[in-house]
Amino acid sequence: MTTRITWDVEPELVPDSEAERAVEAALAHGGRAGIDVDVLLVSDATLTDLHGRFLGDSTPTDVITFDLGGGGGPEAEIYVSVDCARRVAAERGIEPARELALYLVHGALHLCGFDDREDEDRAAMRAAERAVLAGLGYAPDPTPHDA
Repeated sequence: MTTRITWDVEPELVPDSEAERAVEAALAHGGRAGIDVDVLLVSDATLTDLHGRFLGDSTPTDVITFDLGGGGGPEAEIYVSVDCARRVAAERGIEPARELALYLVHGALHLCGFDDREDEDRAAMRAAERAVLAGLGYAPDPTPHDA
């Protein structure tokens, strides 16, 4: 498996190895260990543009995933807004690195079939996020997003 990290924003919030570890742990949890993933850490503007172009919603978001199915290149791409991670972490009083890890895990879990549109699906997604983040050594979130 190859997880490639590309930072399009400065400064980097975590070492590449920590970002890779978060993605790989979530993929293993979700049963897709070993896939080839490109992770692009971008600005709000870039992610909002992608959100509008590919999902028909021009509002800002935190993470978007694309399951590409391989074919000679990466099997998937995960785009994460670093600006969003910084902003939300400041609002919630937590470390930006933890918020970024949550987005990386969330995006990887989407690639494993987890969804968060319906309440029951969202509960399963949140439980998987908590399990993966705990396995990575992150303390429980004092103010979970769905609280």
